[in-house]
Amino acid sequence: MNPLDELLAQKAVLDQKILETRKNLKVDAVAKVRALMAEHGLTIADLSARATTATKKAGTSAKVAVKYRNAASGETWTGRGLQPRWLKAAIAQGKKLGDFAV
Repeated sequence: MNPLDELLAQKAVLDQKILETRKNLKVDAVAKVRALMAEHGLTIADLSARATTATKKAGTSAKVAVKYRNAASGETWTGRGLQPRWLKAAIAQGKKLGDFAV
């Protein structure tokens, strides 16, 4: 048998051992999760409901009230982020920010 064939055979044995080890680790992890669920009285419904609630809370944000409005065009700005072009242009023409306050 040439050296390449020997290495490929060793690789095949190692690949099989890796698969078996992963499978055993997965079985152990599932057992730990089940034990924790039993210890705390949790069901699968509890896990999915709480995950959904946490995701919704993290993903939603409250709307910010408008602080400035262009009476001519109806455009608005909350005061957060960069000033919009219409407001910059009006300020450049001599108007004050307070003129647009809601």
